[in-house]
This record gives sequence, structure tokens and C-alpha cells, in this order.
Amino acid sequence: MSFPPIDSYAFLSDTHTAALVAPDGTVEWFCVPHFEGDAVFARLLDRRVGGAFSLTVHGCPAPDRRYLPDTLVLRSEYDGPGGTAVGRDFLAVGPGDAAQPIRAGRVLVRQVTAERGAVRLAVRIAPRSGYGARATGWTQVDGQWHASGIPLRVVTDLPLVADGAALTGEVELPAGRTVTILLDYGDGDGAGPAPDPAGLLDETCRTWRDWSGRSDYVGFAADAVRRSALVLRGLSFDETGALLAAATAALPEEIGGVRNWDYRYTWHRDAALLLLALFRLGHAEEGRRYLHFLLDICATQADPIAPLVGIHGHTTPERELPHLSGYAASRPVRIGNEAADQVQFDTYGHILDAALVYQQLTGDLTGDQWRLLRGHVDTMARRWREPDHGTWEIRGPRRHYVNSKVMTWVCLDRGIRLADLLDDRDAAVDAWRRARDDLHAEVLERGYDHTVGSFVLAYDSTDLDASLLRIPLVGFLPADDPRMLATIDRIRQRLAIGPALIRRYQADDGLPGEEGAFLLCSFELVSALVLTGDRESARQLFDQLSAYAGPLGFYPEQLAADGTALGNYPQAFSHLALIEAALNLDAAGDRDALHAWAERTRRVPAGRPGTPPG
Repeated sequence: MSFPPIDSYAFLSDTHTAALVAPDGTVEWFCVPHFEGDAVFARLLDRRVGGAFSLTVHGCPAPDRRYLPDTLVLRSEYDGPGGTAVGRDFLAVGPGDAAQPIRAGRVLVRQVTAERGAVRLAVRIAPRSGYGARATGWTQVDGQWHASGIPLRVVTDLPLVADGAALTGEVELPAGRTVTILLDYGDGDGAGPAPDPAGLLDETCRTWRDWSGRSDYVGFAADAVRRSALVLRGLSFDETGALLAAATAALPEEIGGVRNWDYRYTWHRDAALLLLALFRLGHAEEGRRYLHFLLDICATQADPIAPLVGIHGHTTPERELPHLSGYAASRPVRIGNEAADQVQFDTYGHILDAALVYQQLTGDLTGDQWRLLRGHVDTMARRWREPDHGTWEIRGPRRHYVNSKVMTWVCLDRGIRLADLLDDRDAAVDAWRRARDDLHAEVLERGYDHTVGSFVLAYDSTDLDASLLRIPLVGFLPADDPRMLATIDRIRQRLAIGPALIRRYQADDGLPGEEGAFLLCSFELVSALVLTGDRESARQLFDQLSAYAGPLGFYPEQLAADGTALGNYPQAFSHLALIEAALNLDAAGDRDALHAWAERTRRVPAGRPGTPPG
């Protein structure tokens, strides 16, 4: 049985968990009791044993689908020989309070209305626990169905029967008739009345639209930016503000390959991009919540800081699930992520960069928060000469990765700036400045290979690395520095696999096979070109990348040369970099791009090539 394209799935979220809906209307991914929980519907990773929740209108092809404007409510129109039906699928949300504007209703709602003629609807609900390892049973109490061993109850006006491990039912719907199925995952003991379906739909639409309406951005690519912001909000955990890298686990970076990782975690490298996006788009409260989550995690971790954490602040050991065949036979299927045990010094740069952005925008850093951050800067002033595992989490020996050195420079640079902003006379600023300047000089000497004509992946390497497109974006060098211009050219020449599609690297990373183009890097190429002043090329690349969006406007982690979606989905990295690229293009529309960037971020001063900012 074939698998739908990864980017053809619809994404539903209530900010506590997520569901993916296949083009035929089947829910094929759903984790309880939260994003990182057991995927009780995991057909996405195995057509045979993965649980699923199918909804079929007989005689109708796959429905036409779109989202209701400014919401994560999916509308599906089924057009068959006997009639037309409209489905609405969503995870219910409602208004919260000032600290948590969106409250998860913890119920998946599936609703079908016959609008013309008559249609025949069939439903099958078959969850399996242990990521598909175990079937469940059902019991009926007071007209509600309860799954055995899984905190799920089903409430519906559709007559259902228990058929082994599945609930099934069929009904003929005349014009004007609506059937609603509520799958409640938040009421473990089954107590409490069923919520009102009509009220849930209205409240969910109103809540998403109220949130989206807080942004006044009407600039370049406004529709794509708003859609990306919705994705990011849908991937943000309601209890802590933590941002998941993606909603899924084990979707392959190469079809049939072994590069299948769990991305239901928070990577600190998203931090500064997320804060800038949230504040720039009018979502300051979410920005504050995320920064507080980030700093709370830092306060509980020993040196070195783990590069990723779970939504509750901890991670689970990586393990394989041999009972699952994987998406399109891509094995092994992994959950948990071993990268949490790596040493990635770039993490410190991302955290300090986010803290500087936050302080510049709000002035709200507390003394305790600054003392914590100051300790991280002291750490990097001591350890910057050490190798690490690098931002791409290559599972091999530690090396002197150039991106890690650049981001360590960012940590030191932002620490110096924060000490000045906070008028901290006790910080070891002189030591930080010496370390920063020595590191800058070393990167220019050892990180740039004159034979290759580019900054390279690691010291003593000739491999290219697309993460180095961020060098001008973080202010390490101006974008018009000859070395940076050459690096951009080499990356475009040697890491491109298709129009606007850029790989991360081509170095031997110890794994068989190869991955596709990394969309974060592809959008960052747009931003780098804006800073060079080449807005025309940047706009052309952005338009090409826009054409690669999935049918519902979402992006995966990667794309193959032919446009096939790869990796986990929807990917926060991709949508964050899209927002950054669009904002840069928007800022460059009326004035010099370098000065526009410096003015907007207040962290990249102009200077002669090779001069460390600060």
C-alpha cells in the first residue's frame, strides 16, 4: 500500500498535541497525552499495524481541502455521484489568559455535513498503543465508547459497533444532516459531559483568528508569513511555550534510508529566530514565554547545555521500534533522540543571541537571568578552543566545526553587549573581549580555505557547510566581505541539487545514503543574498521556494531534487527561515539591505571587512 507524500498531510494542533490527516481523510498520526506521547494513530509509519481513524464518503475521490482562513481548521469537500459533503476537522482550542492565550480543548473533532443530495459515510476508529504494537479493546458506558488502556473516549451521534479492536459505523446522510465524532484524549476516567460540537467549532475558529489578528504584518509574502506563524504556534507547547522542531518522528531524510529521527523536541538553535519572528509579528507574550522556558532549562542543566530538550524539560533515550516498517520502508523507526547527549557549543550562541534580542525588545531580563547567562559566557570564554559535535549532529568524533566557532563568537559578543546594556561592572568583559577577538581571528585564519575559496565545514577540511550562510546574519562579517561573497557563490555552485535547493553539506557523516536539500539553508540563502544587496536574486529564489510548498502551504524539513518532501513535518526550522527571509526582503524594499538589517535587529553594525562588530 503506497504512502501519500509527506507534505500532502494536513496539520491539526491544539498546542498540546497534533494530528496529521492524509489526503483521503484518514488521521494517520496522533500522539497522546501530548506531542511527545504514544502515537496511538501511527499509520504514517506502517500501513499494516499503525493505528488510524478513517472517514470515508463512498464513491467520492480524495476531497478538495483547505483551511478556514487564519485557523488550523481543515475543510474538506467531497463531491460524489449522489451528493456533496463537507467535512471539518480540528483539534479544539479556546481562549486562555494573558500568560497562555490559547487553551487546548483536548478533543479531536471530525464533522461531516451532507450539503447536496445524499452521501454514505463510513467511519473506522482503530487506535493501537505502543506506537502500533498493541491493539485495544472498547467498552460502552452511557452511550460513550472508552478505549482500554488508552485515555480515549468517543462521543458521537453516529451508531458505532466494536469490531474487534476497531469502532466502525456507516450511515446515509441526506442533505442538511450532520454527523460529529468527538475523540476526547484529555479525560482519562471518562467523566464529564460531552462538549457541544457547534460551540467547539465556533470557539476554535474565533481563538485562532484572534491570535492571528494580533499581527499587523502586511509586508512582503504576508500570506506565507501568517501561515508560517500559525504553524509555529501550532508547534508550541501550551504548558511551557516550548517549540517543537516538528510534529512527527522517524520520517525519512532519504526514502528507504536510515536517516530517520525523532523531532518532537525543542532545539535551542531555534531560539533567536523564534523570538525575532514572534516579536516582529506582534506575538510578544509567546516570545516571553519561550525565553522564560529557555532560561529555566538552562538553570537546571549542568555544563555543557544539552542542545535539545523535551517539552517538559527532559528527553527520553533514543530507541528503535522494530515492529514498524517505517514510512515507505524507511527503517529503522526511531523515537527519542541521541543528539541530546552531544556537545554542541553553538547552543550557547543561540541562547545568548536570543537573550540579547529579548533585552533589546523588552528590557525585561532579571538579575538572576543575567547571572545565569553570564555564567554561560564565562564557560565559552574558557572552552572556545575545544572541539564539539557541530550543529548538524554528525555522529562521529568531535571536530573544530566552523559554525560552532562562529556561534561561540556570537555567545561572547552578545554577552559583551548585554553587560553594556545592563551596566554590569562585575562581568569579566575584558576576558570575554579577548576571547571573542582571538576566536574571530582564528576563524578567519583556519576556517576559510583559500584553495576552496570558501569558509569550510571544519578546520583542516575542504567540505562546504551551508550553515555558514549565517555568518553575515549574526554579524560575524559583513555580507559584502569578499570571503563571504565567495562562500555564498561556492555554496550555490556545489551544494545545490535543484533550483533554489541547497544541501547542508556533502561530507562523510558516517551514515549510508544521502539526504535532500535542507529548507532552512535554502531560505537562509535568500536572507544572505538580501544582505549582499542582491535583492533580485533573493526574490527569485524566494519565489522558487514558495512553489515547493505542499498543497496546504506547509514545508517539511527537506526536499529531494525532484521536489519530493523528506524529513519530519511540518518543520519549524523551514517556516522560521521563511519568515526571516520574507522580513529581510520586505526591509530591503526601500533601503540598503545591510542598513535595514542593522536597524531592524540592532545587532549588525556596518564596518570594514574583517572588523569584528562590537
